[in-house]
Amino acid sequence: MYAMQLDKISEVIAHFIGMFEISVEEARQLKTYSDFKIADAEKEDNTDLPSTKVTIKAPYTLDDFDPHVPYMGVKPDLVLNTVGSSFWYNPVDVHMHGHLNPANHHFHLPHLPGGSGGMILPHVEPPGAVAAYMNQEIRLSDNDYVSAGGHGLTFSRAIDDSAQIASLMSKAAEVSPIDDVSLLGTPDDMKAGIVTIGERIAAYPDAPEGDANVFVLRSDEATGPISGTYVNGQLVDQADAPKAEDHLNILKEHKQDDTTASDGPDKDNYNTSPDSSDFMSGWGNGLLNPGVDVETGGNTLINSAVLTNNWVASSVVAAVGNSYEINAIIQINAHCDTDVVSSSLNGWAHSNVPDEAFNIATFKHMDPSAGHEAPTQADGFPAAWVVTQVTGDLLITNWIQQYSFITDNDTTILSSSGVRTSVGTGDNTAINDVSLSELGHYYDLIIIGGNFYDANVIHQVNFLIDNDLIGAVDGFSTSGPGSYSTAGNLLWNDATIINVGGQNHYEALPTSYLQAAQGLAAGNDAGPGGILHDEAFAGIGALRVLYISGDLLNVNYVSQTNVLGDSDQVALAMNQFVAHPEAEWTVTTGGNQVANFAGIVDVDGTNKTYVGGEHYSHEILIQADIISCDPELGGQNPDALVNEAVAFLADDAADGDSPIDHPIVPTPDHVQADGVHTVLG
Repeated sequence: MYAMQLDKISEVIAHFIGMFEISVEEARQLKTYSDFKIADAEKEDNTDLPSTKVTIKAPYTLDDFDPHVPYMGVKPDLVLNTVGSSFWYNPVDVHMHGHLNPANHHFHLPHLPGGSGGMILPHVEPPGAVAAYMNQEIRLSDNDYVSAGGHGLTFSRAIDDSAQIASLMSKAAEVSPIDDVSLLGTPDDMKAGIVTIGERIAAYPDAPEGDANVFVLRSDEATGPISGTYVNGQLVDQADAPKAEDHLNILKEHKQDDTTASDGPDKDNYNTSPDSSDFMSGWGNGLLNPGVDVETGGNTLINSAVLTNNWVASSVVAAVGNSYEINAIIQINAHCDTDVVSSSLNGWAHSNVPDEAFNIATFKHMDPSAGHEAPTQADGFPAAWVVTQVTGDLLITNWIQQYSFITDNDTTILSSSGVRTSVGTGDNTAINDVSLSELGHYYDLIIIGGNFYDANVIHQVNFLIDNDLIGAVDGFSTSGPGSYSTAGNLLWNDATIINVGGQNHYEALPTSYLQAAQGLAAGNDAGPGGILHDEAFAGIGALRVLYISGDLLNVNYVSQTNVLGDSDQVALAMNQFVAHPEAEWTVTTGGNQVANFAGIVDVDGTNKTYVGGEHYSHEILIQADIISCDPELGGQNPDALVNEAVAFLADDAADGDSPIDHPIVPTPDHVQADGVHTVLG
């Protein structure tokens, strides 16, 4: 056995040695072998193949291919028999508590078995207070300095937009009537703030003075509440309103990605590796045309808040005191875009895409009971009520503040070194996002011993400073193609307030409700009296009642602010060793986008509200567009500003001498020692 295995091993070794020798011999004869193959290929007979007519017959038709035919048994024959019975079942109509239309969902409470008039009463839970305070802030300072291209210069121009931003904020504060009103603090502070907002709205002029373009719309007794969609002061159909996905880059890119994914992978997206033919034919061997691509803008700031308040809702609300109802949307776009460009760029292509500013607001009043047949007395009235109590005030407040502050004031001094140079110093993205849904309790009746405060406020402001400077150092010139863009900014405000409840449903408090509220306040276990015979409760078996001894505060407040400073300074120079006027230039300093999105859905009583005191209702829409400019920057020569701020790095550079006449060796602070730094950049 051992000898046999040894022979096999010896055979394997010998076989391996033989194969190795053959491989060596093939390598030695490779050149001669290749020559033989070429000679054989030349001797091949490349005559045309003979053409033969083939007759094909297929008299049979094949069925479609079915890889799996599951077995299905024969259906049984069923004989339907009708069973006779003297039992009759009448289904009970069940009242769906929590539904906003009790007129169509009710039930008569059955009597207890063996009892005389006893009733099964529903258990009613009292609601708890809700207080959501959310503050989201983003702050970013991205003020970059870039020097590239072997120009041997430094650019030290200082950028300060603080005065311009302060001026825009002051003008926006003059437009907004509630800019300084706070709804934070104790419940008493919130009540005072709501009253102040109502007074400010009532006193706000229909045509404010000033340079701002302001549109004001308010509700009144003649036209009723505000309804519809307004775009920059114009009433439009909601379907015709501008869509964010058509303007906001981040949404357009997402939409394109979804389209690409649905159509299958894009193979061009995978051809980006250094081994690809694209890379080897261009970047890898330096055959690309020299050029400089600069992008210092492209920042995106987004605030998004969606709030659904359905914490406490009822069919009827009865307030012994006053009622304060406020629905307000205030939208302000404030921007300054003063650009100065060197006359050396007059021959370059210039993007004419202007800045865009949109204020889009929608008011909706939805009455779920509309279109439904109201219950009649024939359906019967409640036989009893069940009361749960909240002592003191019931607070339902949602306070959301979103704030983004970004400065992207970039300073660049660039020249072409005969290679492809790409510089990106912007493209920052800041997003605040809140989505909140509050689903709580439903009652048939809410009795408020004090006042009823119901406020929905959306305050949106965008501030954008984009004062760009593109100047040329003495001696700068180009013969190759060039293009620049300094605008194309987007300011976007989009707000929606939806009130779920009947319109114009406020009535004076009946005596029966006042007596019931007084009895509950005194602690008497008094009966509901005439309340049960209110037509709003027809068809309900037992009344679910919430009694609040104090005030009911239902406050939804959203404040959104974007502040972006993107004043870029770009200096163009020539390379000190070998000038490359044939280089292709692309300079982009704009393309910023600031956007606010807010939505409030507030669910109130669907039938009516009784008020014992005064009813104050204020609805207002304010849309403003503030355009400012920088007079100091706009009236100056960009080339003069650049040359004043450019300093030579060599100590022996004479004042007033041209950098072209005095080549200067750059310092390591501005030039990399890596020989392929232009490819990596």
